[in-house]
Amino acid sequence: MDILGNEWIIIIFVALVLILGTNQLPSAARKLGKIAYEFNRARTEVQSQMKNISETTPNISAPVENERQKLETMVKTFGINVEGKSDDDLRKIIAKRMGQNTDNSNKA
Repeated sequence: MDILGNEWIIIIFVALVLILGTNQLPSAARKLGKIAYEFNRARTEVQSQMKNISETTPNISAPVENERQKLETMVKTFGINVEGKSDDDLRKIIAKRMGQNTDNSNKA
């Protein structure tokens, strides 16, 4: 018995009618539609967030030679001027932007 795609749809539809009955079929279809809508909305949101992240990726043309260059490159991607700031200041800025806690007093 060789059954292709369209036949499977018909078989599944008939099985759903037999299992759910004609009264419950519209509510089941409505729930399925809501699930599909929520899935597509969440997928679109994740794609949008990934696009925003990829747009903020720093453009580094060559490898950094030292720690200071790495810190400056990261801070410049945030649009912050690095002149007059120490390495620790740059680390704090990066940690703040990345959402990390810079308070080390919690460590015991």
